[in-house]
Amino acid sequence: MTSAIDGKIPEGLPEVVRAWLLRTSQVLVDSLGEELQSLVLFGSAAELHMRASSDVNLLVVLTRFNPERIARTRAELQDAAAAVELHPMFLLASELPVALECFSVKFDDIAHRHVILHGSDPFEALKIPRAQLAARVQQVLFNQTLRLRSLYAVGSAREEMLVALIADVAAPLRRCAFSILEMRGEHPSSPKAALEVLAGELEGDWARDLQGLSKARELQLDAGAASGLILRLAALSESLRQQAASLG
Repeated sequence: MTSAIDGKIPEGLPEVVRAWLLRTSQVLVDSLGEELQSLVLFGSAAELHMRASSDVNLLVVLTRFNPERIARTRAELQDAAAAVELHPMFLLASELPVALECFSVKFDDIAHRHVILHGSDPFEALKIPRAQLAARVQQVLFNQTLRLRSLYAVGSAREEMLVALIADVAAPLRRCAFSILEMRGEHPSSPKAALEVLAGELEGDWARDLQGLSKARELQLDAGAASGLILRLAALSESLRQQAASLG
């Protein structure tokens, strides 16, 4: 018998990811019962843009956090994390407004890129105020700028470690770019496309840097390129922050 969840998992995901996503989701549904309001797949897996460094992100929306029921899922979650980097976020339905306020950029991204695997859509009637989103975008970008400057200044990590750290920067930069264009009334096809649009509006040629960012996500950045790319991304992050400030 085919599971209802199986029919909702996006076609085109790697077979191993589909298998673990189906198995883990079913364990969560069976273990959490009526206290489970929604299972929401979000991020690159939801839009079939997974890379070598991508996680499988699952938002688990609950009416209450029941330790006994959660404990029943622990072994499955540990196995899924080891196999395909599947990581759940447990959120109470009553906490969603707080999450939108504290993590506006992340949840704005989830609201635009998600697939409901089980239950209702928690984002259907929610909207993040423009001023709040603009402020959070600036906060995220400022944090990225400071991180990248420190990473460049220290610069003592091994090349492969620097590449992994650069890969971690891609998601917040792209999410922020998407939010900036959204506040401008534009509708980019994806966060990656949004960053390309905004970088294209800046002085200089950013195409090589964005290509390097994509290569870092594939963990295939050219040897010796990490340090220079970190510095360029810090400048890009600061430029985006200034754009967000002008929209606030």
